[in-house]
Amino acid sequence: MQTLALFEAPPPDQHLGPQALVLREFALPYVAEVMPALAEITAASPFRQMVTPGGYTMSVALTNCGALGWTSDRRGYRYTGEDPHTGKPWPPMPACFQRLARAAAQAAGFAGFEPDACLVNRYAPGARLSLHQDKNERNFDAPIVSVSLGMRAMFLFGGLARSDPALKVPLWHGDVAVWGGADRLRYHGVLPLKDEPHETLGSQRINFTFRLAG
Repeated sequence: MQTLALFEAPPPDQHLGPQALVLREFALPYVAEVMPALAEITAASPFRQMVTPGGYTMSVALTNCGALGWTSDRRGYRYTGEDPHTGKPWPPMPACFQRLARAAAQAAGFAGFEPDACLVNRYAPGARLSLHQDKNERNFDAPIVSVSLGMRAMFLFGGLARSDPALKVPLWHGDVAVWGGADRLRYHGVLPLKDEPHETLGSQRINFTFRLAG
């Protein structure tokens, strides 16, 4: 099971840098609203595995909601206002998503966060995300808010160079990682997921990444 044992105290919030923090179980009160809203999003813009500029198929399936959506193909990484698979605008960002993102950013010291993009990643066992920087946004003043649901993941949080050592940080169901300011361009990634099914979401991890992209 990937949730903490019944009656076991959650681990304390964890500082990853001067302006980077993991808020343990912060998203749990929102799950009952978030998951039905996600089902509506994926009905309009289904999960899909995109191709990288180098021609590799990503192991993580993704979709988006909000005014802008992150996409990848042989032409590069970028944000678009339309889903390239449907030719229609990405589904609007649900109000419960916005409330969660704003509240988590506020709790981590970033007041006034108003995301316009939410990338939703679905990890199956074995899926991974290599070390990278979030740098397709127009400016880096706003933080990144990353919500984990489902199976446990081992999050990698490195430095400002790819070669810098990376912290290995377990993320459980409901945890939210927030980083910005001095830590905004830190390299980060996810190790291959082990098949340790979550009690309600099964053999998957759903990750919501909120950004101000435009």
